[in-house]
Amino acid sequence: MKSMLRYLLLTVLMIAPSVFAETDAVDQYDPDRALEISQSAIGRTLGNYQFVDRLNRNVNLHDYAGKPLVISMIFTSCHHVCPMTTKHLAETTRAARDVLGDESFEIITIGFDTARDTPDAMRAFAREQGVDDDGWRFLSGSKETIEALSEELGFIFFTSPRGYDHINQVTIVGRDSTVYRQVYGITFALPALVEPLKQLVFNRPESAGHFVSSLIDRYRLFCTVYNPASGRYEIDNSLFIQIAIGFMVVVSAAVFLWRGLRPTRRT
Repeated sequence: MKSMLRYLLLTVLMIAPSVFAETDAVDQYDPDRALEISQSAIGRTLGNYQFVDRLNRNVNLHDYAGKPLVISMIFTSCHHVCPMTTKHLAETTRAARDVLGDESFEIITIGFDTARDTPDAMRAFAREQGVDDDGWRFLSGSKETIEALSEELGFIFFTSPRGYDHINQVTIVGRDSTVYRQVYGITFALPALVEPLKQLVFNRPESAGHFVSSLIDRYRLFCTVYNPASGRYEIDNSLFIQIAIGFMVVVSAAVFLWRGLRPTRRT
């Protein structure tokens, strides 16, 4: 009996540290505080950090300035959440490019586990998730770089028995490298990504020399609407039909008034 009790006590002592560690990790994560930190990043300008892409080329974060930028943070040894998030982001990115144009924005995924998220690991992760988007870069960085950028992004992560616990967050950055919006969740509704990108891509004043492209951009901005039934953005021409009808009415009225008011020639 005593030997059995000693065995049970030994088992409990062996299991307890991992249980308590799990509890401590959960206690570290305060959702309200994480959201507050994440939201406080909006309006913050990101530094020009250096990374290495999956082809072992050096890149700087500001290389992506000039276009809206989508940033996701993952760790490659994650076997559930990060793959799900990345696959969902791939689906929403394809839909966003259909609406906004293939080259309208950039997207990068950064590995925050600096010990494991090497260029080779990031390349393998991208391949496993089926990412074939030429405008999507998978980047590795130093510990100092990841810590500094994570703070600027408002991205919370910490070690846990599962590897890492972290906020499920995708950050949308403006042309000037300033944080514009945060998108939350393992999966999220398509408009959560597309609407902020539409604002960044199209809601900019254009010079007179860009009238044609501006007109096309405005058409796509106002005439692409989200259809919840299909889960896709679709072209809605009703606005321009109404404008065209209104224009025809105004022109017709102007012609009628001009004919009525012009002096009649006497024969």
